[in-house]
Amino acid sequence: MMSEGMMIFQAACLTIIGAATPLLFAALGELVAERSGVLNLGVEGMMLVGAVGGFVGAVVTGNTYIGILIGGLAGVLLAALHALLTLSLLTNQVATGLAITLFGVGLSALIGSEFVGTTVEPLSNLPIPLLSDIPLLGPILFDHNLMIYLSVVMVVGLHFFIYHSRGGLVLRAIGESPESAHALGYPVIKLRYLALLFGGLMAGLGGAYLSVVYTPMWSENMTAGRGWVALALVVFATWKPGRVLLGAYMFGGVTILQLHGQGFGLAIPSQFMSMLPYLATVLVLVMISSDKVKLKENSPASLGKVFRPSI
Repeated sequence: MMSEGMMIFQAACLTIIGAATPLLFAALGELVAERSGVLNLGVEGMMLVGAVGGFVGAVVTGNTYIGILIGGLAGVLLAALHALLTLSLLTNQVATGLAITLFGVGLSALIGSEFVGTTVEPLSNLPIPLLSDIPLLGPILFDHNLMIYLSVVMVVGLHFFIYHSRGGLVLRAIGESPESAHALGYPVIKLRYLALLFGGLMAGLGGAYLSVVYTPMWSENMTAGRGWVALALVVFATWKPGRVLLGAYMFGGVTILQLHGQGFGLAIPSQFMSMLPYLATVLVLVMISSDKVKLKENSPASLGKVFRPSI
């Protein structure tokens, strides 16, 4: 029998993991896009269309997994629009990303207007035999739904891909010097398209996790700025997948303070508690930006710059 303190600790850890998962999906996708040299400020919009697409898909088909897949594909479609504008039509990446976010906010509100208040059956947990029975740690580490397992697998997979595969080396090369990569015969634009589409898929999955698993219902603008936090996480992590995991769980912990601070007797206005995740984001960015040498060493050299391949 666990003590009350251990039960509180276990519940807090499970809540942190749940709150961090959508951030982790979106940030990993953005990390790949930025590693290729493309700045995607449309993550928030892609998460929203993924959220509404996943929820509507789950309601219409009656299958939660199909709904999540549809949410991911919705993110891919919006990422394809972003890629068309920035990579083929050479529009400004910052302005285009902001426009994509605004478009995603409006489109998701329009599509989801008839589904407000509707609920879906959330994903059930898939406990790992024997390991999930370990006292305290078992439920924290080995008793989750498929999406949480997938988010951790993606961290490991992306770390291996970026640092221990030829494809990852090429990805980093086109992010550092697309001109040199193009001169060596690599299809820079095609690879950047693929990186952006992957980023859209991950943002869409993060949004679908929110509406189908985390809070299995649809409400307008339910991402509540998580896309912007995911962007900050990539910088916080210095473009490294393992650090994205650490950062996402740290921000998940801040979310716990927001949700349970007053329950522990803290006499703090609820409005201030709601500010905490975003205040933490600003503080982290300020601290990181103060070390400009380290930031320059880790960021892709061509990030946000237009590349026009020579014939």
